[in-house]
Amino acid sequence: MKLGFGFYRHMLDETNYRFARQCGCTHAVVHLVDYFKQSPGNSRTDQPIGDLHGWGYAGDPDKLWMVDEMAAIKRDLNRHDLEWDAIENFDPAHWHDILLDGPKRDEQIEKIKTIIRNAGEVGVRNIGYNFSIAGVAGRVKGPMARGSAEAVGMDGPVDDPIPNGMVWNMIYDPSAPPGFLPPISHEQLWDRVARFLADVLPVAEKSGVNLALHPDDPPLPSLRSQPRLVYQPRFYQKLVEINLSPRNQMEFCCGTVAEMTEGNLYETIDLYSRNNRVAYVHLRNVSGKAPHYKETFIDDGDMDILRVLRILQRNHFQGVIIPDHAPQVSCAAPWHSGMAYALGYLKAMLSVARDGGN
Repeated sequence: MKLGFGFYRHMLDETNYRFARQCGCTHAVVHLVDYFKQSPGNSRTDQPIGDLHGWGYAGDPDKLWMVDEMAAIKRDLNRHDLEWDAIENFDPAHWHDILLDGPKRDEQIEKIKTIIRNAGEVGVRNIGYNFSIAGVAGRVKGPMARGSAEAVGMDGPVDDPIPNGMVWNMIYDPSAPPGFLPPISHEQLWDRVARFLADVLPVAEKSGVNLALHPDDPPLPSLRSQPRLVYQPRFYQKLVEINLSPRNQMEFCCGTVAEMTEGNLYETIDLYSRNNRVAYVHLRNVSGKAPHYKETFIDDGDMDILRVLRILQRNHFQGVIIPDHAPQVSCAAPWHSGMAYALGYLKAMLSVARDGGN
């Protein structure tokens, strides 16, 4: 198991590379999507929250993530003794009609294939993705962690419809006509992800890249009047069964699975890490279940972090673990201090899990 750090696009600089290494990280998970683009309400360091109007604007549909750009990022990471393990999420600009089954679907499938080939050429072994129309939405922020530290949570379902021109909580068409996306069924959404995987997994296999599905966060049957895919642990099995390719993997988010109202976190991560379906792991702690939960400090929630790590160690998991979120600490550098606390705790628990101690 390897300790990693999640870099937002605007954090790809020498200062943050040094920060990650100083905290003991050896690997990187990189967000190439700029969630904060033209979104003044979002902090430039904290995770994006947004509101019903979304996080901000999607990228340039004609500008793909090419080999030269990726190779330059990889070189910079390597200069700081960091290995690039995963890309986190596709840009809605590149695949909105794959999610919506729109007229540009086939064209965008080719774009995703190009991105996968480029990642493979550079040596990035994982691409995480969230096959969701609503995306990560409906969360709130406040002094809800220990010591009134600012953290993120959810306090009830969100059923407001999604306006035209928005998907995955980002605006891809600011000129879209007024109105809202029509709701679809769960069966339609599963059909779309099955077609997507059938189209792109052969390319992923040739490129040596895992496609790793993130569970729905927040894990609800529907959000903003749209269905969700993996909102209970049992739906991960459905994902495996719709395409048996070994590159059909999971981006296992322990916090999201812990928020689910059914199943057992420890049994679920045991099953899929034992069966080599976990590409990489998000590990944060939470208290409560969707739609009423809050994120906590990593040592202060419902989850037994050491138990999770021991399961992964027993099953010979060799991938990367990152603390995807952390409460902000009251000081001059709230986000970085909160993340440093989480990384230090994880590094210590990883040592205990490897050594078999208590």
